[in-house]
Amino acid sequence: MRSKIATYAVLSVGALAFLFPFYYMVVGSLQTSPDPSISGAFPHPSNLTTANYTAIDGRIDLLQGLTNSGIFTGGVILGTIVFGVLAGYALAVLRWRGRSATFALVLLVQVVPFQLLMIPLYVLIARDYGLSDSYLGMILPFFINSTAVVIFRQYFLQLPKELFDAARIDGAGEFRLLWSVALPLVRPALLTAVLLTFIGPWNEFLWPFLITKEASMQPLAVSLANFISTIAASTTNPFGAMMAGAVVLAAPAVALFLIFQRYFTSNDLGSGVKG
Repeated sequence: MRSKIATYAVLSVGALAFLFPFYYMVVGSLQTSPDPSISGAFPHPSNLTTANYTAIDGRIDLLQGLTNSGIFTGGVILGTIVFGVLAGYALAVLRWRGRSATFALVLLVQVVPFQLLMIPLYVLIARDYGLSDSYLGMILPFFINSTAVVIFRQYFLQLPKELFDAARIDGAGEFRLLWSVALPLVRPALLTAVLLTFIGPWNEFLWPFLITKEASMQPLAVSLANFISTIAASTTNPFGAMMAGAVVLAAPAVALFLIFQRYFTSNDLGSGVKG
């Protein structure tokens, strides 16, 4: 009993230490005047206001930035899921020459830093394809995610081969097998891939900053960076305005995790096989 209490106490302290920066960010976004002292974490109600959100929205269009981030992130997630599922299924279930070498290349891609590819990608997409200041130009470099391919492959490898053999005997093709047999059993992988993919493009700064020059096309992360570097000093409460922008940027990611975290459970993949 004492060991359980000690475990919960340690976990509670760790959780509070992890959550405190997020709490302080929200509190800082609501302060009329910044208070860097310890008491600033528990401000007096008279020092609370929503004016910081109005101030930053007046300098940058928060709704437009959120829309751009949503379109950018949604396009990346769509490509990640579609191509990740197809490639993962092919690498795990289908038998074809060069499968192991292809998977080795997928793993190799993960050790190549994206910054190393940015210059040729920028030349290719902006100059050759003319896709600068466009959603497609932002999305294309992230449309296929090798990490998602590995995740789906590993989940598909856990599926009992008897399920696929029985479906093939009944005359099901590979796409029918994928849609009706495999996908329903790997829903945790789908949610994992969506959440892991969401964080990357939602917080991505460097590539959208390079490929977009029009403020109306920039995701919120880029708009906030421009605000901090060029406009924040002219606001009444620069600290509060920056915290307000950070809260707006972080809120969708936090909400998505809170909504879907209960689905991160393992399926009994062998339950579909009798005997």
